[in-house]
Amino acid sequence: MIWTLAQDAPTLKTWPDVFADVAGPGVLFLLIFSVPIIAIAGGILKSILADRGVQRTRQEIAAYVAEGSMTADEGERLLNAGTDATRDE
Repeated sequence: MIWTLAQDAPTLKTWPDVFADVAGPGVLFLLIFSVPIIAIAGGILKSILADRGVQRTRQEIAAYVAEGSMTADEGERLLNAGTDATRDE
């Protein structure tokens, strides 16, 4: 009787079998191609946000110059401060 119960016990599944049972065939395809798409979208978003920050800073400097809080020469020096070779993007 014990031998019959042992024969009915399920065998151990390998990790690919477990993954196939849980996920199905389309999920692996989705995982493989979603990572690069998310990375590309993240890079584009980072670039957009950096450009917005630069533009906002330029507008604020222009506003300070227009209201007279700083001279045009000071504003020009601030605008040209980030254009050297050490700027990282």
